[in-house]
Amino acid sequence: MIKQLIYGDIGGTKTILQLAEIRDGEIHQQFTYRYDSAAFVTFSDMLRDFLTRTETVNHPVAACFAIAGPIVAQQTKVTNLPWQISSTNISDEFSIPVVKLINDFEAAALAIESLSPNDLITLQTGQVNAQGMRVVLGAGTGMGVAWLTWLEGRYFALPTEAGHMDFAPVNELQIHLFKALHDKFGHVSVERLLSGSGLTNIFNFLQMNAAIASDLAPVNLEEDSGATITALAQTRKHPIAIKSLNLFSEIYGAYAGNLALAGLCRGGVYIAGGIAPRIINILSSGGFMRAFRDKGRFSALMNEIPVHVITNTEISLLGAKQEAHNLFNSQD
Repeated sequence: MIKQLIYGDIGGTKTILQLAEIRDGEIHQQFTYRYDSAAFVTFSDMLRDFLTRTETVNHPVAACFAIAGPIVAQQTKVTNLPWQISSTNISDEFSIPVVKLINDFEAAALAIESLSPNDLITLQTGQVNAQGMRVVLGAGTGMGVAWLTWLEGRYFALPTEAGHMDFAPVNELQIHLFKALHDKFGHVSVERLLSGSGLTNIFNFLQMNAAIASDLAPVNLEEDSGATITALAQTRKHPIAIKSLNLFSEIYGAYAGNLALAGLCRGGVYIAGGIAPRIINILSSGGFMRAFRDKGRFSALMNEIPVHVITNTEISLLGAKQEAHNLFNSQD
């Protein structure tokens, strides 16, 4: 009997589902479909449609789905959708013996070992420590973070909500930025700076306070205008947008360095998320790594930690695939 896996990357805007076969211990992708998530009332409706399209006659032996947001007791509510998803309910409804839900950054962490050199841009080669602790972080709609720790012959991913840690300003400009955001929000988490809306917060602050703004027409932005600011910097050379990206990069680097120290991540730091690949010229210009390494007495250590930007846009799907394979192997 042919044994099949289902895995997917579930988001509030789009969902990608894949069906694969296990042959000779390897995963062979068979069918992929991309969905507009909002077109379905429930995830079960979408999964039923997918299985119909695949025309599979056998029930999959395992399934794993990466979802943006926290997973509690194998249940979650998808951000920006009315979907309530439970692994137990999916298993029962579709007769899939093993179903697992994982956080999208947990999935990204699991995918690291599946990446090719073409999926990475290296900011610092460092000194790779085999089986060393790793961390994956990424700014997008929010700030996601997951750890990777070596255990029992392979890496295991540990999801976190580290994007909601306190923002730690490191110079006078960042202190003023912190005060402005504190007046607006109260608690200032890292995500208030390192996300699409965070880049917007930085731009608005600089536009209000920088002397350079006096001879420029003000730019009115939506709450999450990271893509607009990036375009202003890259195509129109807007000075405040350029300064915003540079400040964003410095804050990003300092935070990545903090996580690297917290986990002693000699196995590497991996920058994921939607923003980093779009501003790779900024991240590569020096400010990110200077802030990453600027840790006082531990600056020499920071030079030894590998740092990479992940350019593969389907990394969470790859991680769900890897975990579905792990689920299959654990049944033997």
